[in-house]
Amino acid sequence: MFCRATTRILSHRRLFSTTPVADDLFVTAWKRIMPNLDPPKTPLTFMQPRPSAASPSKLTVNLVSPYSSQFCKKQVDMVTVPATTGEMGILPGHVASISELKPGLLSIHEGNEVKKYFVSSGFAFVHSNSVTDIIAIEVVPIEQVDPTSVQKGLSEFTQKLSTASTDLEKVEAQIGVDVLSALNSSLLG
Repeated sequence: MFCRATTRILSHRRLFSTTPVADDLFVTAWKRIMPNLDPPKTPLTFMQPRPSAASPSKLTVNLVSPYSSQFCKKQVDMVTVPATTGEMGILPGHVASISELKPGLLSIHEGNEVKKYFVSSGFAFVHSNSVTDIIAIEVVPIEQVDPTSVQKGLSEFTQKLSTASTDLEKVEAQIGVDVLSALNSSLLG
């Protein structure tokens, strides 16, 4: 009988509603069925309606490296970062997160203009207040990269990788190949 009463009463409201009407109806039905027991607390008792907050229209970006600060509190529309889990687009109002960066292309979208940077590694900290901090080991505007020196460096590190005899030499050569391959891919596409 109790299940029927609560099902009938609670079926008249929307799920996750924050209106206290459903609680009042439940308490009334509870007191009719079990007048000697206090009614249990329901989720609505603990839920407070969220204040309506407008979504921000711009994303604030801080792009820094150990040697320079490319952006400080720059207002942009979107940022695309090369996270280790894949390319990640960050818009205003993005959920807070931390992502490790891999070598790749970082894009800053501001209106119709897109600025592209190559980052070697680092972290992107996305805060819930539409602020993104990007800390990278190396940050280079893509137009400042010489494609011929990238090709030359890639062939040198590939050669070093094939002739490496110790584990240290292999790891150093592999890092060079990985970074220069990502840089070469960023230049081509």
